[in-house]
Amino acid sequence: MQIIDLHCDTIMHFYAGEHLSEMENCHINLKKLQQGECMAQCFAIFVPSNGSGAKHGITEEPAEYFDKAYAGYLREMELNKETILPAYTAADVEKNYAAGKMSSILTVEDGVTLDGKIENVDDYYRRGVRMVSLTWNFENSLGYPQSPDPALHARGLKPFGIKAVRRMNELGIAVDVSHLSEGGFWDVEKTTTKPFIASHSCCRGLCNHSRNLTDEQLRALANKGGVCGINYLSRFLHDFTGADSDNRTSIEEVVAHLKHMKNVAGIDTLAMGSDYDGMHNVLEWGDYSGTQKIVQALEKAFTAEEVEKICWKNALRVFRDIIGE
Repeated sequence: MQIIDLHCDTIMHFYAGEHLSEMENCHINLKKLQQGECMAQCFAIFVPSNGSGAKHGITEEPAEYFDKAYAGYLREMELNKETILPAYTAADVEKNYAAGKMSSILTVEDGVTLDGKIENVDDYYRRGVRMVSLTWNFENSLGYPQSPDPALHARGLKPFGIKAVRRMNELGIAVDVSHLSEGGFWDVEKTTTKPFIASHSCCRGLCNHSRNLTDEQLRALANKGGVCGINYLSRFLHDFTGADSDNRTSIEEVVAHLKHMKNVAGIDTLAMGSDYDGMHNVLEWGDYSGTQKIVQALEKAFTAEEVEKICWKNALRVFRDIIGE
């Protein structure tokens, strides 16, 4: 079963000079994508700010880091163009798949480099960016991140955030609400004229973490025609207990969150959003190469048509609705 995955942090390795054709210690490399039956992978430029990049050896300011990470992404796409090609529309994904090639969709995690300038949204689009997570874990010119503090979690988008969402709608860039405050989520829901995406989030109804979406949010996302990509990070799949199992992700709990999403928001809202190479917990299926083990479990819990929707059809539909052909 082919897979469209809505989020990974693998570009950080490209920035460090590693190559997609190698990278044996990562969740993703070229061979693992092929083994996992990748149709399209969303590669996020995660932009560290507020000193958060230091643990990764990143000392540049956000704009400088973005440029270097972007250059690394372009390098790897060129080096591996016989196997994987950038996709800028849904039609590109289908064309590449028909030609026996995988697709790469460039995204951004944390719009900090927009820096309050609407022309920078256009620059994202020009560079090939087709989805933007408005925030990561820090405030920026767009708005505020999620927080366990209810008062902080309720903060909405800033005026520039509203303007940026509207411009993304006009250009054909998907608005991603993973990491965004709940107040920001509802501002996106009120502002956007197109579907929006939670690229790598889980269900608050099963795990009480502020990064997860409530049932009300899931229904609102569905009503807008959007999707939620299931995140494989254990802390978003089950409540922390202090046990060894807190660092392990089982296929069973991934399926449980997808079943909950279906019950709350309908099958058309479900998608894959792994967060590969952005986490360090132990995955029951190993890495991208084992993704078909998840598919096998899905086939026991959902119909064949539903599994196709979860694995790739819903994501492709939403990109078509947002980005166009």
